[in-house]
Amino acid sequence: MELIDLVGEHLLSGVDFSTESIETWDHHFENCQVINFVLDGITYIASEDPDDGYRSSMREIVVSDYVVSNRFPAIRVMGKMRDPGAYENDVIELYDIKNGKLVLAVGTGDTNDYYPYWVAEFIPENMSINISRE
Repeated sequence: MELIDLVGEHLLSGVDFSTESIETWDHHFENCQVINFVLDGITYIASEDPDDGYRSSMREIVVSDYVVSNRFPAIRVMGKMRDPGAYENDVIELYDIKNGKLVLAVGTGDTNDYYPYWVAEFIPENMSINISRE
């Protein structure tokens, strides 16, 4: 699947992180970060490709039956692809529809640069359900 498939309105109800050992080359294994998130009741797993220690990127995103441990009441989010800026990006950003704040970003930043980088950001303080009343 592609990140662009997640553009549009969804219900976000869980996010957590884990570490996975992946085979990179010639039977060499390396730990990588994984972000797991639940949209519309479906669990998606995006994993990092650590590449060479200086560069990194999103390895893949897949649907899974993994049970996300950090669950919360579903919030309505809008998925948009990150603006390209100076370098191209392959990053989906999920914004809380109620307050317009960025809650989750996943993908690869600066895809056409010499140093692309893995993006896996969860900002729970931006969720409308976490903003305290004044």
